[in-house]
Amino acid sequence: MTQVNAQSFIKGNGWTARKVGTTYIVSLNDKTSILEDLTDFVKSEKITAGSIVGIGAINEATLRFFDPTTKNYVDKKFSEQMEVSNITGNISEVLDKPMLHLHVTLGRSDYSALAGHLLDGKIRGAGELYVYPVDSKIIKVKNENVGLNFYDFEK
Repeated sequence: MTQVNAQSFIKGNGWTARKVGTTYIVSLNDKTSILEDLTDFVKSEKITAGSIVGIGAINEATLRFFDPTTKNYVDKKFSEQMEVSNITGNISEVLDKPMLHLHVTLGRSDYSALAGHLLDGKIRGAGELYVYPVDSKIIKVKNENVGLNFYDFEK
């Protein structure tokens, strides 16, 4: 059996985590904001770039859909209990602040699915994520022609 170092346990206001090697295993507390708590976690651990994957359950989600014609997002809120079958995203910086770019697939009680860019969601049950930092600073800058933030590897 492997011994776990007590120093690998980390706790924030709406989350707990354990660091294993360079990977973090993060648990979001019930009735908390996914975006708020993951952003707090990233700031706490000074993670400037990486990827996120996870599962869980929520009872509220605001999804976004980008309209390239208008260069704007269209937001839609869903208030019902749903399974998070997948959260996938990345961590970067925009204007010197952490930016989480998350996509989600949500399972409804009738077994249909919703998917899109996750603006935010409220955990109702569990939020279990793996965060894989990379040893770099990745910056995104808004491309005005497209209307989206893109990686700028020259910065």
